[in-house]
Formats: sequence, structure tokens, C-alpha cells
Amino acid sequence: MPTDRKFCRFAPTDRPLQTREIPEGGICLSAFVVLSESGHRDRVLMGHLDPSAGWDHIGALDSERAALNSKGWMLPSSHLILGESPQAAADRILKEQLGLPSHPLNGPHVFSEVYGPKNHWDLEFVFLGERTQIAQHPAWTELAFIDVNETPREEISRYHDDILANVGRWNPASR
Repeated sequence: MPTDRKFCRFAPTDRPLQTREIPEGGICLSAFVVLSESGHRDRVLMGHLDPSAGWDHIGALDSERAALNSKGWMLPSSHLILGESPQAAADRILKEQLGLPSHPLNGPHVFSEVYGPKNHWDLEFVFLGERTQIAQHPAWTELAFIDVNETPREEISRYHDDILANVGRWNPASR
């Protein structure tokens, strides 16, 4: 008896065990760079983005979403560009959002979340590293190592507290 399951094998052709359908809520493939301050695991590099800095190009945020998310702390991150590997996306984030030509990173650590009434699906590729300091960058109005366990959830944009929790950097139960 053949299966009636629809596996996540997306393709433009109609073949067994694959589908053309994208979930109603969509799918996002995103890369995140979580840089902790050397010797201070809970002090993580986050910033307040500058909505005029071309976030449509460097982070896949249209001007409305960039303005909305500029009010809270956000991790350096971006959706992957079509055909881009997660590692290449992390390297692009380092260069375009932080001005770093390269930096040693561990990962990707991969997480998946499905949420909302339309079942939006996020696949998250998280890269970890450490750094002693960071220079300011024009993509951000402020870029700093913040103690994420002393930062209220409402001050973190785009649910990036979930990313921090997934990699053991944010623990709301300890607050």
C-alpha cells in the first residue's frame, strides 16, 4: 500500500515522494551569528539596526520590517540567498553586517520551528563564536555585547531570544 505522506522534498516535477506545494505559511532559511564576548558566555553581540542601512540587501528585511525591528536588540542575521550555503551566509553576515572579513565560527547548529495558524516553517542555521571587541558598523545605530540574561524579552526583536535559548545563551527561567 503506497504512503499518503507528503515529504519535504520540494521539486518542480510530479514524482513520487515529493511535492511542489510550499506550506501556506511559507518557509524561511536563515543564518544567525552568535558572537559571545570572550570569557563571558552570556554577553552576546547584538545591535539596534539602522533602518536606512539597506537591510533589504544585507538582511532580507523590507523597509517596514527594518523600521519595526530597529527598536529592539537583534542578532546579526539574514535569510539565505537562493542557492547560498549556510556557511556562505554566515560569512556574508560577518562581512556585510559586522565589517569582518572572516572570523572562526562553530556550526552550523540547526534548529527548526513551525508556528502560527498557517504553519510557517523556519529552518535556522546558527553559528557560534567569540570575540574580545567589535567596532561599530553603519548597519547598526548601536552594536554591543549585552548580557542577554539581564535583557527583558520585550527588548529583543524578531524572536531572537528563541535563537539564544536554542544555543543555551538565554534562559527565561533564570530571570
